[in-house]
Amino acid sequence: MPKHLTLELSQEQRAELVKHRNTDPLPYLRERCAAMLKIADGMTAAAVARSGLLRRYDPDAIYEWRRRYLAQGLAGLRIQAGRGRKPAFSPCASSL
Repeated sequence: MPKHLTLELSQEQRAELVKHRNTDPLPYLRERCAAMLKIADGMTAAAVARSGLLRRYDPDAIYEWRRRYLAQGLAGLRIQAGRGRKPAFSPCASSL
């Protein structure tokens, strides 16, 4: 996968990303929207990962965000349900 990919945004897509970057209650979504806008403005995803956001990211994470945004739109930037570590204790299992 070439690492210098850009992102072409329509006016509606740009407006949606700017709105969510500025006002979304989820901090991670604001940061991901900011990353998409920086890529669309000509920064490489690697540069965004190194110094374009509040903290450093693995460039592969930025490429994945871009890929999911292209495939699913804003919904692709959200954390998927069911991700992360599952609970070690389940109250239902203890009642058996």
